[in-house]
Amino acid sequence: MTRRRALLLVLAAAWLPACAPNMAPVYTRGESYTRGGPTAVSSSGYYVVRPGDTLYSISWRHGLDFRAVARWNRIDPPYTIRPGQRLRLSAGSAAVASRSPAPQSRPKQTPPRRPPTPAPSTPETSTISWRWPTDGKLVKSFTAAAQGKQGIELRGTLGQPINAAGAGRVVYAGSGLRGYGNLVIVKHNARYLTAYGYNQEILVKEGDMVRAGQQIGTMGLGSGQQPALHFELRRDGKPVDPVRYLPSR
Repeated sequence: MTRRRALLLVLAAAWLPACAPNMAPVYTRGESYTRGGPTAVSSSGYYVVRPGDTLYSISWRHGLDFRAVARWNRIDPPYTIRPGQRLRLSAGSAAVASRSPAPQSRPKQTPPRRPPTPAPSTPETSTISWRWPTDGKLVKSFTAAAQGKQGIELRGTLGQPINAAGAGRVVYAGSGLRGYGNLVIVKHNARYLTAYGYNQEILVKEGDMVRAGQQIGTMGLGSGQQPALHFELRRDGKPVDPVRYLPSR
C-alpha cells in the first residue's frame, strides 16, 4: 500500500503542472532580466543579443531610444540583429572622441544664456488618435520615479480583448522581457511606441500592421495574480504617462 501511494503521489505531481494555464511568468520588478537570467551586459557597456531579441525589445528593456541604439551600432532599417551580436548601449568612446579640446591660445567664450523654454502643458498628440487598449478599472497610475516598469495597470476579466491603442506595426511579440509576461510592443511612428503586458494569449506576430482598436491579445494574470493589463507609452524612448494621451472616459 505504501509503494502504491508513493507512486500515485509522483504521478499527481507530474500531472498538475501540465494542467496550469500557458502563462509567461510575471514579476513586478526586474525588467533588467531576461528569460534565462540577467541581461548579458558587460562592464564595457555592450549587450550580447540573445535568441528572440529585437532592437526594439533591447532598447525598451534598458530605457533607450531605439534610434540611438541603431545609430551607435551603425544598424540601418529594418534594424535586423542576430544572436551573439554585441551591441553598444551608450555613445561610449565615440561621443568622447568627437569632443575636440579647445585651443589654448584662444580665450574661452561663454555663449549667451537663453531663457528656458517652458514645457508644453499637454503632449503633442495631434498625429495619433489614441484610444484605451481595454476596458477596466485603473488600479495603478503612472509614476515617473517608480522602480521597474513605468506605466499603468488596468484590471479586468481573464481573457478579455486587448486592443492596439493606435495604428502601427508590431515590433515585438514574446515573453523575453521579465516583468511583462507575454508582451506586445507596437511602433506607431518614429517617436511613439506602446507596450501591452500580461497577455494570456498574443494574437499578432512581429511585422504585422495593426489598426487602432484592433485586438492584439487577451488579458492574462498580472501582479497579485489578478486579471490585468500593464500598458506603457514611450516617447523618444522615455516613459510618459499614458493617461495624458488617452481620451477622457
